[in-house]
Order: sequence, then structure tokens, then C-alpha cells
Amino acid sequence: HPVARPSHGDRIMSPNGDFVSSLQTSLDFSGGDDGDPSLANGHRVFYEREVPFELRTATGTEEPQEVGALEAIKVRILAVGPEGAYSGLRIELTSENNLFFHYAHELDAAEFGKLQEAQRLMVEFTEYPAVIVRNLNHCVKEPHSHLAVFVMTTDGGGRLDFVQNMEYKFVELLSLNFRASPEETVREQIAYRYNAVKGKLAAMQARLADINALVKVKNPSLLLQMKKTGI
Repeated sequence: HPVARPSHGDRIMSPNGDFVSSLQTSLDFSGGDDGDPSLANGHRVFYEREVPFELRTATGTEEPQEVGALEAIKVRILAVGPEGAYSGLRIELTSENNLFFHYAHELDAAEFGKLQEAQRLMVEFTEYPAVIVRNLNHCVKEPHSHLAVFVMTTDGGGRLDFVQNMEYKFVELLSLNFRASPEETVREQIAYRYNAVKGKLAAMQARLADINALVKVKNPSLLLQMKKTGI
């Protein structure tokens, strides 16, 4: 996440104001989405958050009976088209614990019609992303009453069930079908994530070197103190 930087008016007043200002500028470690394969076809990310999922595995057509493991899954919702008039939507699920875990749910307005009819949804396609976001946020903020259960099948399928605990019964609010991403997509995603982390590390090391050089010129005694304390 980008480091919060104070505004000009909030900056620390110091006899060496230029030094403080330069130091604050050097501490901006924000990164971008350059090379993200998910954005290759005109998609843009409008939601990205880790959400607690209960992961279950199903064998054949049998529903899993046992409670699954709880894991933080990163959910990205990407859309094509302007806000409020989306022409396509994709949801990606990834895990920091398993780089090969990559599932996607993708549909357009025509495909949404089938989902709308099957689950008796009372919203249109333009409202569909907001419904998903609302359910995901409920699972984060109210984990005791709202659950996200992700069931994986041996044929590469997946199903995300949003369930509400009503105390006296569990009510399924929405169910979304996913597919495990092709091997090529998984490779591209792993390469992108690896290069993104590697790039951020290189940028941080370069900026720390700049800070080191700046402190050495402006305040050598502080640099000596930093080295002694292991900073």
C-alpha cells in the first residue's frame, strides 16, 4: 500500500527544512499496475480486497459436508466500459498462500440474464457489481453473520456461495460459478506478481540508498547513529 505522506502544511518544522522535505519525498514507495495481464483486454480494476473465504473441496457431484479451512483470498473485480454502463465483468480470486490458486468468474449482460433468471435476482446487470461488492464487504465486516464459501471441484470448477447466518438457519444469498484459470494465465499472473514484488524491492533499495546519501551530506552524525542502532 502507498505510504501516507503528510501535506505541505503538515510537514515537520525544522531548521533544516529542505532536508526534511527531501526525506519525505524519498519515502514514497507507491507502485503501479504496469504489465498487469488482467488489464490486457481493456479491463480496469475497481475493487481489490482480501476477503475471508471458507475453502471446501467437492468430489464428483457430492456436496462437501465438512467445514473447510478459512483463508484470506484476494478478490479483484474488473470491468469493461464506463462506470454504470459496464459491458463485461470479471472476478479473479488469488491466494498468497498458493501462487497456483487462480479462479475467474466472467460474464456479460447476455450471460447475466441466465444468472438473473436462475437465482431470481431483482437487479440489472449494471447493479450486479455493486451487489457483489456489498456481499464481499459484509463478509469482511460481519464475519460471524456473513460467510463466503468457495467450493472447488476436481474438474477445475468452483462455486462461490454468499451465505447469511440467520441464527436459526443459513440462507444462501448469491451463488457464482468460477473456473480454474488456464495454465498459461496462471504462469502470466505468477510472473507478473514476482516481477512486481522484485520491482518494488529494487525501487525501495534505490530510494533507501538515496536517503542514505542525503543523510550523509546533510547530517553525518545522524547517519552514524542510524548505523549503530541498525536502522
